[in-house]
Amino acid sequence: MIAPALDLERLRGLPEDALDDTLRSFADAHGAEALPVLGALAAGAERAMRRAAKRALYRLAQRGVTAPARPAPRPVVERAPERAARAWVSGVDGSGSRALWILFEGGFGSAALCSLIVNDAAGVLEVAGGGITKRRLEAELAALRSSQKLPWVECDPARARGLVAEALALHRAQGTAPPDAFARWSRLFDGADLPAPPALPAADPALVERSAALAELPEMAGWFLDPEAVQADAVELLAARASRLVVSDQVKAEREDAIVGRVIERELGPEARRRWARRLAEMALVFDATGRADLGALARAAAAALGDPDVDPRRHPFARALAQRALELAAEVASGRLRASDVSRKVHPVE
Repeated sequence: MIAPALDLERLRGLPEDALDDTLRSFADAHGAEALPVLGALAAGAERAMRRAAKRALYRLAQRGVTAPARPAPRPVVERAPERAARAWVSGVDGSGSRALWILFEGGFGSAALCSLIVNDAAGVLEVAGGGITKRRLEAELAALRSSQKLPWVECDPARARGLVAEALALHRAQGTAPPDAFARWSRLFDGADLPAPPALPAADPALVERSAALAELPEMAGWFLDPEAVQADAVELLAARASRLVVSDQVKAEREDAIVGRVIERELGPEARRRWARRLAEMALVFDATGRADLGALARAAAAALGDPDVDPRRHPFARALAQRALELAAEVASGRLRASDVSRKVHPVE
């Protein structure tokens, strides 16, 4: 429907009485169709024309002719920014991987759980998650604690975000990228601070001497050097043990000690020692959180000594345990009793 028009230039020259009569006649002739034109004049014309237009609109309203009510403006509700409200972290496995759950809460009671696996050499390995209810979260946590081999503990959400930021920094340094599924979560880790490494006291020699006991814990059964890297050493060790030469037990022990020492010297260079020390320090936090402060102290002492450049790693009991277990597994692979893929410690970066 085309709205009727008025000659505004002619109207501007009329006295107020004539202007009033003209707009009255216009309203009478067009009824509801005149409303848009009169409304525009009442809102923005000269004072005399505004007054005349308002009177014309009033008269139409008295006859029941009014513009439809405008819908009430919708209230502007700002969505609360999503924040990391709770977080859980697993222990570290022998490849340097651990799992993280971070619960993000938004406006109107919404919540989403981001589940990740991060590795201290390759960055973010896996990402999953989505919206979650409180009831489902509690059920998932109960199932997690009962089924996982590694212990899970609740941790500071800021530190959990920092562990992810640390993994992302690895990607940048290596020129790799996290899995595509991380894109939906990426904004939630913007600005996250890298976590401070766990504090380590000076190594207590008595505790360091007992540190090989850590390797016997169920949650550290996967802690060993990569068997593939020590395959040739394991074959040499097997040959020495199978030798028909009659030698004393002392000579045999010295030969094995030399092989283990060579493996440690080759496989535990400064960077590898730093990485294993950090893994031990992270496990110390897990031991503390699960009420095993004695094991936490043992892990800290082992970490402090392993990270000390002045300490000979060949004499470090825990380092020897890492090497000896790797040699044993490599020997099992060489004899065909294990598959190499079952005990590999290699982690491949995400392409």
